[in-house]
Amino acid sequence: MAWEREKVEQGKREAAEAAVELVRPGMVVGLGHGSTARYALLKIAQLWHAGKLPDIKAIPCSRAVEQEARALGLPLATLEEFPVVDLTIDGADEIDPKLNVIKGGGGALLREKIVAQATRREVIVADWTKLSPALGTRSPVPVEVLPFGWKSQTNFLEGLGAKVVLRTEAKGTPYITDQGNYILDCWFGPIPDPWALARKLEARAGIIEHGLFLGLVHEAFVAGPEGLRHLTP
Repeated sequence: MAWEREKVEQGKREAAEAAVELVRPGMVVGLGHGSTARYALLKIAQLWHAGKLPDIKAIPCSRAVEQEARALGLPLATLEEFPVVDLTIDGADEIDPKLNVIKGGGGALLREKIVAQATRREVIVADWTKLSPALGTRSPVPVEVLPFGWKSQTNFLEGLGAKVVLRTEAKGTPYITDQGNYILDCWFGPIPDPWALARKLEARAGIIEHGLFLGLVHEAFVAGPEGLRHLTP
């Protein structure tokens, strides 16, 4: 429905712009990937051009975000220059009550997790449709894998109970991440123990990263029909 889509977009913008209020002059800021995080990027650029956020440095979580941030004129930096990030504002595909999240629907999960792990304050922004009683209820877990032997990873993931789909472009070719890898979207259904699943994925050669972001989020701004909510674990 057009009305619901409009409300979702409004919620995305409200949540993102609320999180931007945490940005201070001189900060190193991580720029997340995705439609909700983009609203934060646009607001940060607006404030920077207005002279309200002097001396910030922005670290993009994907090549696409880097291109847009550069086009907006933001001062960019790298983790090599600034290995500790003060604040990252990013989106999520699904959020559980403990603020564990699934990310990677936009294909940038590896860089997003590297930046998240380097961040003092990881803030998730989302609309209310992303809230879930248990991870896996609404979204698949994206798993980034080496192209070499990727079908063996499919067999492994199916053995863990997932329905696995190779992510493809519109023309049917495999989607390629910024690091040149494939993504397998894994539908597990509600995951009873995300930490146990994460350990199994991390122990498998050929799996580069997964979209379970566990224990990384410090707070979240979620907006919806009932207003803006500020959530902590």
